[in-house]
Amino acid sequence: MKTIRMIFPQWQGSRMQPGAIPDVPDLKDASLGYILAAKLLQILIPENSNQKTVQIPVDTTYGQRPIIYGISDRSTIVKQTKIALDTLSIENPDRIITLGGESSVSVTPFTYLAKKYSGDVAVLWISALPNLSLPGEADPGYHNMAVTAMMGKGDEEIVSQLPYQIPPERILFVGLRDWERAEIRNRQKELGMQNISNEDILQNSDKILEWIRATGAKHILIHFNLCILDPAEILVSACNIKQGLKMETITRIINDVSNANDVAALTIAEAMPRTSIRLQKMLDGIQIFKDA
Repeated sequence: MKTIRMIFPQWQGSRMQPGAIPDVPDLKDASLGYILAAKLLQILIPENSNQKTVQIPVDTTYGQRPIIYGISDRSTIVKQTKIALDTLSIENPDRIITLGGESSVSVTPFTYLAKKYSGDVAVLWISALPNLSLPGEADPGYHNMAVTAMMGKGDEEIVSQLPYQIPPERILFVGLRDWERAEIRNRQKELGMQNISNEDILQNSDKILEWIRATGAKHILIHFNLCILDPAEILVSACNIKQGLKMETITRIINDVSNANDVAALTIAEAMPRTSIRLQKMLDGIQIFKDA
């Protein structure tokens, strides 16, 4: 089994509004903070010489950020999606660990593996947010369209690139607690997509494991959005949504799923190293680092 670590610091899918991160008020600093986050995650996860690391290059230019067909930075996302898929085609991995980047970085590895395993996959979307938006709605950020894109819904040029469409009955939300808009909650209900609440998994992972068994899927794809974590314990994402899960709970869930199934993908997304961004900005202002 070939496992790769895909460093994919895509930030263009996040369209932050002023004041979204009070301690990082500059929108450019916050947006490009996803790039720093991916570098830090690469350092923080355990070393493993058996897992090859591949880097997906992303555009670091922060400019006008045009909204085209209801999607911010659409042309860049189209380009970077192709680069990621081409890289996966060359590497031909059996398992993919993705270090992001915002939530849309799961779209390419998940649909790639869904095709590789002929649809015999199930997705655990562990997140406070469902990411079920569509182009042209209130939020033009592509990261909020990640789940709908995986299902083949959304921008035609983007979804036509994706190797496979994962049906809604093969996607389980874990820990949703902020739907943002009523239309998103209604869309989840219309699609018949289940959500296991935080209360249901505080003591054990049984309901998640039961859902997986019911699908009959052999390969599990896990999206771990750091916004699921309780900000009272640790604040490491752009979101500050109260009453999240403890770190030990997330560790237990992922390990329980891994012990009972083949976890073919794990994404860590939406890391926002607030303190490191501020420190980096301070250090960038020190002249001696720039002298010849």
